[in-house]
Amino acid sequence: MTTETRVDALDARILKALNDDPRATVIALADKTRLSRNTVQARINKLERLGVLRSFERRVDPATLGYPLTAFILTRVTQRKLAAIARELEQVPEVVEVQGLAGATDLLIHVVAREADDLYRVAGRILGIDGVEQTTTSLVMRKLVDFRLTPLLEKLVEE
Repeated sequence: MTTETRVDALDARILKALNDDPRATVIALADKTRLSRNTVQARINKLERLGVLRSFERRVDPATLGYPLTAFILTRVTQRKLAAIARELEQVPEVVEVQGLAGATDLLIHVVAREADDLYRVAGRILGIDGVEQTTTSLVMRKLVDFRLTPLLEKLVEE
């Protein structure tokens, strides 16, 4: 998907309905959005092809898997080793997401851990990757706003 890929209000209606009920069938989405089944199917196919709709993965609370601690590791790296660092980070099961940043820090690494000693081990494993120069770990104390797109979809539908 490119930054020029934009959804219109019709796509937003379908995405909102899908967001409200991720298991909805095309027929149910057509009914909810008051669009034809063919229109909904064609739009969903287009959104998938453009990368607007990403892989379907249910959000599982890591605590239920035995990983109640969440932390973000701010990481400074050697830029020319970034691709190799990313490949190494993919091999760490406790790394759930990595964002490349502009500014004083290069990477924001979202990790989970079983307890404090486990977080220390995970952070040490990341620091041990060739090209990782410095890390700063921040423990999440409480999630205040969960990941959400519904307000953006609602705004687009209204426009």
